[in-house]
Amino acid sequence: MKTLLITGATSGIGKALALHAADSGYAVIACGRNKEALDAISSHRNITPCQFDVSNQDETHQALESAKFDIAVLNAGTCEYVDLDAFEPDMFRRVFEPNFFGVVNCVNALLPQLQSGNQLVIVDSMARLLPFTRSQAYGASKAALHYFTKSLEVDMHHRGVHVQSVSPGFVETPLTDKNDFEMPMKITAEEAAKSMLRGIEKNSRTIYFPRTFGWILRLMHILPDGIQKRLSLGLRKQQ
Repeated sequence: MKTLLITGATSGIGKALALHAADSGYAVIACGRNKEALDAISSHRNITPCQFDVSNQDETHQALESAKFDIAVLNAGTCEYVDLDAFEPDMFRRVFEPNFFGVVNCVNALLPQLQSGNQLVIVDSMARLLPFTRSQAYGASKAALHYFTKSLEVDMHHRGVHVQSVSPGFVETPLTDKNDFEMPMKITAEEAAKSMLRGIEKNSRTIYFPRTFGWILRLMHILPDGIQKRLSLGLRKQQ
């Protein structure tokens, strides 16, 4: 039985992935901050809780330094939108702390355990592909995370560690429930979990879902900057 370690496993995609993987025969280490939510999910068979805050380097190192796993999915994150009329630098720090530095903290703790045959899966977002309105903090954190992942893939190659990136589109989660704009091709967290686990098992270098939305945004991403701007301005007017 393979062991799957998941951060951000108490809600959204992380929770759905933990439950789906456990039902699929994996032993799951479910990581999160919320003890009550961890206790609830760990009542499910094949799931063991691990409580810590990825934003806290010492907590993260203590929790993960002796973890035994085959696949680590670094999924914890948050989202806040920028209001130019009330610009708040501290909000950028709040977003980058879990989204980027939380992953850095986890990688720092997991590196000594990573060995040939292990998989390291890092979840960014399709938001990194286009300059979406009000997404300066969230999109920038996910773009930085994607570059970090792809660079790490190069440097972990000689160790035999397979590094994978996951770029979700709109998924029905407590975070997206707060959005007040249209979210095209939105899928459920359960659908996202199935797509993610399928991509992990296929050793896909980059995993996108929903698939059609992924193709559309990747096509838009390679268009000239001027066209990208016009498309993004059109989306802004619709919100």
